[in-house]
Amino acid sequence: MSSLLRMIYFGVGCLMVAIGAVGVVLPGLPTTPFLIIAAWCFARSSPRFEQYLLDHPTFGPHLRTWRERGAIPRRAKILSISMMSVSFPIYLLTVHPSPWAAGGVAALMITGATYVLTRPTA
Repeated sequence: MSSLLRMIYFGVGCLMVAIGAVGVVLPGLPTTPFLIIAAWCFARSSPRFEQYLLDHPTFGPHLRTWRERGAIPRRAKILSISMMSVSFPIYLLTVHPSPWAAGGVAALMITGATYVLTRPTA
Protein backbone atom coordinates (compact mmCIF):
# COMPACT_ATOMS: atom_id res chain seq x y z
CA MET A 1 0.00 0.00 0.00
CA SER A 2 1.33 3.45 -0.85
CA SER A 3 2.42 5.93 1.81
CA LEU A 4 -0.23 8.40 0.66
CA LEU A 5 -3.02 5.87 1.05
CA ARG A 6 -1.78 4.88 4.51
CA MET A 7 -1.74 8.55 5.54
CA ILE A 8 -5.30 8.97 4.25
CA TYR A 9 -6.47 5.92 6.23
CA PHE A 10 -4.67 7.24 9.30
CA GLY A 11 -6.23 10.70 8.92
CA VAL A 12 -9.73 9.25 8.50
CA GLY A 13 -9.12 6.99 11.51
CA CYS A 14 -8.13 9.99 13.64
CA LEU A 15 -11.19 11.91 12.43
CA MET A 16 -13.45 8.98 13.36
CA VAL A 17 -11.89 8.81 16.84
CA ALA A 18 -12.52 12.54 17.27
CA ILE A 19 -16.16 12.23 16.19
CA GLY A 20 -16.55 9.20 18.46
CA ALA A 21 -15.09 11.20 21.36
CA VAL A 22 -17.68 13.92 20.77
CA GLY A 23 -20.31 11.16 20.81
CA VAL A 24 -19.25 10.21 24.33
CA VAL A 25 -20.49 13.55 25.67
CA LEU A 26 -23.13 14.53 23.10
CA PRO A 27 -26.43 12.67 23.50
CA GLY A 28 -27.77 11.24 20.27
CA LEU A 29 -24.38 10.93 18.54
CA PRO A 30 -23.20 7.32 18.65
CA THR A 31 -19.62 6.50 19.58
CA THR A 32 -19.05 2.87 18.70
CA PRO A 33 -19.79 3.03 14.93
CA PHE A 34 -17.18 5.74 14.52
CA LEU A 35 -14.67 3.71 16.53
CA ILE A 36 -15.41 0.64 14.39
CA ILE A 37 -14.56 2.68 11.31
CA ALA A 38 -11.46 4.08 13.06
CA ALA A 39 -10.24 0.56 13.93
CA TRP A 40 -10.79 -0.47 10.31
CA CYS A 41 -8.75 2.51 9.09
CA PHE A 42 -6.01 1.92 11.64
CA ALA A 43 -5.80 -1.75 10.63
CA ARG A 44 -4.70 -0.43 7.24
CA SER A 45 -2.43 2.34 8.47
CA SER A 46 -1.24 1.98 12.07
CA PRO A 47 -1.31 -1.36 13.90
CA ARG A 48 -0.30 0.46 17.08
CA PHE A 49 -3.40 2.70 17.05
CA GLU A 50 -5.60 -0.25 16.07
CA GLN A 51 -4.28 -2.23 19.04
CA TYR A 52 -4.85 0.76 21.34
CA LEU A 53 -8.54 0.83 20.36
CA LEU A 54 -8.92 -2.94 20.67
CA ASP A 55 -7.28 -2.89 24.11
CA HIS A 56 -9.25 0.13 25.39
CA PRO A 57 -11.04 -0.89 28.61
CA THR A 58 -14.37 0.70 27.66
CA PHE A 59 -14.59 0.42 23.88
CA GLY A 60 -12.26 -2.51 23.18
CA PRO A 61 -14.70 -5.29 24.12
CA HIS A 62 -17.41 -3.85 21.82
CA LEU A 63 -14.95 -3.44 18.96
CA ARG A 64 -13.63 -6.98 19.36
CA THR A 65 -17.15 -8.42 19.54
CA TRP A 66 -18.10 -6.57 16.37
CA ARG A 67 -14.95 -7.70 14.61
CA GLU A 68 -15.30 -11.34 15.66
CA ARG A 69 -19.06 -11.87 15.32
CA GLY A 70 -20.61 -8.71 13.89
CA ALA A 71 -22.62 -8.58 17.13
CA ILE A 72 -24.25 -5.58 18.80
CA PRO A 73 -24.86 -5.57 22.58
CA ARG A 74 -28.53 -5.88 23.61
CA ARG A 75 -28.38 -2.56 25.48
CA ALA A 76 -27.05 -0.80 22.38
CA LYS A 77 -29.81 -2.29 20.25
CA ILE A 78 -32.49 -1.14 22.68
CA LEU A 79 -30.99 2.33 22.94
CA SER A 80 -30.63 2.64 19.17
CA ILE A 81 -34.20 1.62 18.38
CA SER A 82 -35.53 3.76 21.24
CA MET A 83 -33.67 6.84 20.05
CA MET A 84 -34.96 6.38 16.50
CA SER A 85 -38.50 5.88 17.79
CA VAL A 86 -38.32 9.07 19.85
CA SER A 87 -36.43 11.22 17.36
CA PHE A 88 -38.75 10.68 14.38
CA PRO A 89 -41.82 12.22 16.05
CA ILE A 90 -39.65 15.07 17.32
CA TYR A 91 -38.41 15.59 13.76
CA LEU A 92 -41.99 15.67 12.47
CA LEU A 93 -43.15 18.13 15.16
CA THR A 94 -40.21 20.52 14.96
CA VAL A 95 -39.21 20.55 11.29
CA HIS A 96 -42.63 20.06 9.65
CA PRO A 97 -41.05 18.33 6.65
CA SER A 98 -42.70 17.72 3.32
CA PRO A 99 -44.23 14.28 2.92
CA TRP A 100 -41.31 13.28 0.67
CA ALA A 101 -38.72 14.36 3.23
CA ALA A 102 -40.59 12.65 6.06
CA GLY A 103 -40.86 9.48 3.99
CA GLY A 104 -37.15 9.60 3.17
CA VAL A 105 -36.16 10.02 6.82
CA ALA A 106 -38.58 7.25 7.82
CA ALA A 107 -37.09 4.95 5.18
CA LEU A 108 -33.56 5.65 6.41
CA MET A 109 -34.56 5.02 10.02
CA ILE A 110 -36.36 1.81 9.14
CA THR A 111 -33.31 0.66 7.19
CA GLY A 112 -31.05 1.47 10.14
CA ALA A 113 -33.37 -0.23 12.61
CA THR A 114 -33.61 -3.32 10.41
CA TYR A 115 -29.82 -3.50 10.19
CA VAL A 116 -29.42 -3.18 13.96
CA LEU A 117 -32.11 -5.77 14.68
CA THR A 118 -30.73 -8.32 12.23
CA ARG A 119 -27.20 -8.31 13.70
CA PRO A 120 -26.38 -10.98 16.26
CA THR A 121 -26.85 -9.92 19.88
CA ALA A 122 -23.75 -9.81 22.04
